[in-house]
Amino acid sequence: MDQRQNVTILCIDDEDDICFALKTLFRTQGWNTAAACDVNAGLKLFTQLRPTLVLIDSHMPGLNGVEGVRMLRRLSATVPIIVFTIDECQRVADEFLAAGASDFALKPIKAPDIISRVRLHLRLLEQQNIDVSFTKGISHGTLELILNYLHQCDRPVTANDISKNTGLAYQTVFRYLQHMTQQKLVDVESVYGKVGRPKQMYRVRPE
Repeated sequence: MDQRQNVTILCIDDEDDICFALKTLFRTQGWNTAAACDVNAGLKLFTQLRPTLVLIDSHMPGLNGVEGVRMLRRLSATVPIIVFTIDECQRVADEFLAAGASDFALKPIKAPDIISRVRLHLRLLEQQNIDVSFTKGISHGTLELILNYLHQCDRPVTANDISKNTGLAYQTVFRYLQHMTQQKLVDVESVYGKVGRPKQMYRVRPE
């Protein structure tokens, strides 16, 4: 996929200023943009346009963001869905990921962050020859991205390290690390500093 051509991004947000700003920003990247002010309008546009990627606000009037993600995911198992949120609570993030969200972008929106995040998911979209499963909020493309990064590391790293170096939101990385630990794909160790809670460090489990 050419990341500058034939890309249509659907923005679902009840704030007109945000939709306008995103349209202006994405135009500089050569991406087409459609906007909807609520989930029902977004679903209608999704069916009409079959967008490449969806951005949806976590707090929406009427149908909430989680239900919106769930309904979008029923329409497509592969389209990336990035959730705008002001809430960094991992419990909320896990709920969205379980519904089928691909990643998160924090508000207030920063242009470099959202552009890099969209580019990342466009690259992952090119890997759709890999089977994708959203039943547990886990995409194999994203899983491979994190595993490949861990394989390159010669020492254990934190979830924050992985987030910074893969471009994924911290909440997304943490959810995947939980899954990978349960599946015995990674080992986790606690490193205790002088004060505060211990750091959780992760490494790929030796085969």
